[in-house]
Amino acid sequence: MARSASRSSTRPAARPAAPAPGDVLGHVTLVTGKEEFLGERTVAAVRAAVRQHDGEAEVSEANALDLTLATLGELAAPSLFSTTRCIVVRALENLPDESYDGIVDYAKEPVEDVALVLVHTGGQKGSGLLTRLRKLPAVTEVKSEELRASEYPSFVQAEARRLGTRMDPDAAQALVQAVGTDLRAVSSAVDQLVHDFPGESVSAERVGQYFGGRAEATSFAVADAAFAGKRLAALEELRWAIERGVAGVLVTSAFAGSARGLARAKGLRPGGRDNDVARDLGVPPWKVRSIREQSRAWSEDQLAAAVRAVAQADADIKGAASDAAYTLERLVLTITELRSASRS
Repeated sequence: MARSASRSSTRPAARPAAPAPGDVLGHVTLVTGKEEFLGERTVAAVRAAVRQHDGEAEVSEANALDLTLATLGELAAPSLFSTTRCIVVRALENLPDESYDGIVDYAKEPVEDVALVLVHTGGQKGSGLLTRLRKLPAVTEVKSEELRASEYPSFVQAEARRLGTRMDPDAAQALVQAVGTDLRAVSSAVDQLVHDFPGESVSAERVGQYFGGRAEATSFAVADAAFAGKRLAALEELRWAIERGVAGVLVTSAFAGSARGLARAKGLRPGGRDNDVARDLGVPPWKVRSIREQSRAWSEDQLAAAVRAVAQADADIKGAASDAAYTLERLVLTITELRSASRS
């Protein structure tokens, strides 16, 4: 069959355009990037397209670590019930080197009734294989990159449009502040707002009303208060965040983002326009002033100590820490103590 040129998406959209069966059957969909939520959307869209073509199509999954050309052939072979198949290969970065040629050879001439999805979760491992696959006409790459801080409100607005409504920019920003940066949670929150207020343009007031009027009590607010040296305020915001079920990794992620932002702000020339600085720092323009003010109160040594403290807390949260709340409270106290030391 005729092949189109290899294609690749740009920055991640709220949801990839629903592919037609002809776009995935007899083709290879290469999903790359660390953002699992967006990657799963692409996988689900391919599955849906295959099932649209054949309601009895078989869907199977395999781990790249165990994949050989022989096992791929078995997965792609027609069964007694259907010749149409969707095969999802996870963790492509772990594919054994000796299987590279087999995957590339298959991707040069995919089976007509098979939709093959290869999922690479980011990093340099397996980059050589990606380079070879990207050159093939039958391969379509869909990138699922992690969003920059400034892109989350746009993601929220795109989610609202997908559901047939409009969300004001300040409402989108408020929602991100309220829910955090987990895309699955953000998407679910947008879905709730749209369906609970049908036919309405979602405003910041609605967001505040729906989330108990405490949109500021989030991981971002905890980090902002801590890096400003406001110990009691940071602890209060942390307790609110924990009570509302904000994941510990989101709090440490917000702290890491604040530390990076302050470090980058110290390296910028003074006098730049807020929009330009926001672009350089990867933050929304409204946050530039507070970052500038905070950066002047931190020395490079203190920021380095803060980065180490955040990294340790993040490792504890993701590892063997038995009490996440204690770990986060200790992080708040450490950061505020460093900030107090900068004053003296």
